[in-house]
Formats: sequence, C-alpha cells, structure tokens
Amino acid sequence: MEDESLEKIRLDQFLKLKNITQSGGEAKHVIQNGEVKVNGETETRRGRKLHPGDLIEVFGHRLSVEQTQI
Repeated sequence: MEDESLEKIRLDQFLKLKNITQSGGEAKHVIQNGEVKVNGETETRRGRKLHPGDLIEVFGHRLSVEQTQI
C-alpha cells in the first residue's frame, strides 16, 4: 500500500516554497484572511494538504502543485 503522506504538502508550506510569503506567520494570515483559492474554492485552513495537480490562486498568481515540490 502506498504512503499518501509522501504525495502531500501543506498549503502554508507551498506558499513559502513559491516565495508568495516570507514566513509561516505571513502564510497563516494570508490563508486565514481568505486570500487563497485551491481548485477554485477559497481555502482558510493553512494545514490543507495539497496534491499534484492542485491549482492555487493567490495575489493574482496561478500556481500548480507539481510532484517534484512534494
């Protein structure tokens, strides 16, 4: 059985990885303020697990989660 945890990254970690935010605290505020969409829906949980192919929209940027980022 495949370990699903190997194919996930948290939303706040992804925003830092992509240099959208500079810190975890900043990522938390951006997410909790409703400024981030995941697959077209507003997401307010910073611990939201992302999967390859998920689409993230924030501050006018459209980003896709790739396998290599996880």
